[in-house]
Amino acid sequence: MSPHEDAAPNWATASRRAVLGGGLAAAGEPRVTRFTTVVDIGRVVNAQAARSQITGGVIFGIGYALLEDNPLERDTGRLAGSNLADYMVPVNADVPEIDVHFIDRPDPVVNGLGARGCGEIGNVGSAAAIGNAIYNATGKRIHDVPITLDKLL
Repeated sequence: MSPHEDAAPNWATASRRAVLGGGLAAAGEPRVTRFTTVVDIGRVVNAQAARSQITGGVIFGIGYALLEDNPLERDTGRLAGSNLADYMVPVNADVPEIDVHFIDRPDPVVNGLGARGCGEIGNVGSAAAIGNAIYNATGKRIHDVPITLDKLL
């Protein structure tokens, strides 16, 4: 029996904060102007790669929260967007300044190196942080993504 078998399981965790530019952009659409995330992935083995992984996950979350939608056609049950050319994903103009910070505290329970994975942790919770920022700016709690202007009116 190892000394850590009694320990509670440890997972990567993160906190996020999204900021909207002036509440809503001039066009009336929700626009994230800054995104901060603090991540605990144990020991950070490669800071540049980990930061890039988390940043990519945040961008994925921005797309999920504000842009990506592919409804079903009621008559056929098929996806309405029949190609990726019509599928909205974030482009450089949609990506705000993203601050990524690491706790960088080794976790000896997980492995000898003390590192945890950071594959999906950048995405998980990002859309919810944007939803909370929109709620704080407008007073409307939207439970359906993407969060678009018609849902805010």
